[in-house]
Amino acid sequence: MKSDKIFSLKISLSGSSPSIWRRIWVPADYSFFDLHCSIQNAMGWFDSHLHGFSIGQKGTAKTISIKFPDPEGENSFWEDDDYKDERSEKIGDYFGKSIKQCVYTYDYGDSWNHTVLFEKEMEADSKQRYPQCIAGKNACPPEDCGGLGGYYHLIKVLKNSKNEEHEDMLEWLGLEDPREFDPTYFDPKEVEFEDPKKRLKEVEEGFGVKPLK
Repeated sequence: MKSDKIFSLKISLSGSSPSIWRRIWVPADYSFFDLHCSIQNAMGWFDSHLHGFSIGQKGTAKTISIKFPDPEGENSFWEDDDYKDERSEKIGDYFGKSIKQCVYTYDYGDSWNHTVLFEKEMEADSKQRYPQCIAGKNACPPEDCGGLGGYYHLIKVLKNSKNEEHEDMLEWLGLEDPREFDPTYFDPKEVEFEDPKKRLKEVEEGFGVKPLK
């Protein structure tokens, strides 16, 4: 059964200037794993690193951590028993109620932190398919480039053909001409969303984690 409600969420890459952001419309009955897939697709990441959500609790210094189960344990969780399973936690139980935003972290090495801002709840159009990427600006950084510092260094190097790292950087990116990478480019019409159920099955099988009953 399709959700009759959708959420408008703005995803912003924390610390990026100019801001790298996306606006997505997702079903209100999505799980946090489903949302993870939508963020990956809309931003332009490749889902090749660990990730997690962190939600501040109003009136306290505590946070709620929502992640994928630890593949090394029998559906145990990373480091802390307080972590919740993103496969079963629903975004509708958080957004639009006491929660207005959360942090989505992708790749704990490069530490790509994204602010996920709840904008509004809307009626779903039965003639439309969701999720959708409605708007956004600026390109997604390349994977494994060293976080924001590494990304801005990369842009600087690409702009200077005399930089000693210029050729190595082009080779690393698989480019022949630095103009092939435009950090200001983004077209929401080019975003393609994968089926989160199919992706979940792949991840569970890949990590050896038991499916939820």
